[in-house]
Amino acid sequence: MLSASTSSASISYEIKSADLALVALLLKTSKIDVLALDLKKQLADTPDFFDQEPVVIDLSGLSEDEKNHVIDFDQLLLLLRSHQMHPIALRSGTTEQMQAGKNAGLIDATYARILKTPVAIPPLQTPVAAAPIPAKAQEITLPSLGALVIDKPLRSGQQVYAKGRDLVVLAMVNPGAEVIADGNIHVYAALRGKAIAGAKGNSEAMIFAQCMEPELLSIAGVYRTSENALPADIWGKAAQVRLKPSPEGEKLVIQALKA
Repeated sequence: MLSASTSSASISYEIKSADLALVALLLKTSKIDVLALDLKKQLADTPDFFDQEPVVIDLSGLSEDEKNHVIDFDQLLLLLRSHQMHPIALRSGTTEQMQAGKNAGLIDATYARILKTPVAIPPLQTPVAAAPIPAKAQEITLPSLGALVIDKPLRSGQQVYAKGRDLVVLAMVNPGAEVIADGNIHVYAALRGKAIAGAKGNSEAMIFAQCMEPELLSIAGVYRTSENALPADIWGKAAQVRLKPSPEGEKLVIQALKA
């Protein structure tokens, strides 16, 4: 116990409350090999997408048949770390699963509140309305930094990611190149590659291009590929892309910009 003289003096630390943005990985299988294959396919083109983000492993998505399965948490943690995730907590498991997770170094996050905003992982190239999404985000990440500005053309195979901010490209985005931003994307030239805005779930993000000829457009996980051709009054013109609610869910709306 601190004496009166000690407690009145300053000490070397303070205890304060803190908030931490987390990503929740909603597991739908207890089979680590199946998860490994899906993650490899999904993140093949963006291996550093998660950039050491802290992760809560959520077992509430397991089927009734798998809810009581033994999970190899040591193997699971190695897999997630290999994809630049930093697993720190576990929720919604059985008593045995929670104890196994604790033995593997995970903390109990039973009372963590998981929001419904999806993390927009760059989509696989399949002609559907929205990308398959294996995780859910704790919060929407809105741009808080100044825009990342790129003043050179992006060639096929090149990728730029503006984490936590907007992306401004002053030169052409060639076919096979990819631009990703947590905020808006502005291309003051031809956009002929892939553009993924609102990558962490910001549905207010938009895409602007001086010459709209993309291979893929995506905002907050909703995307459109070149297989679904743009109208003639949009293709090759200055245009903007945004999300609009509809009875079937959010959809991309692409509009020409007036001179």
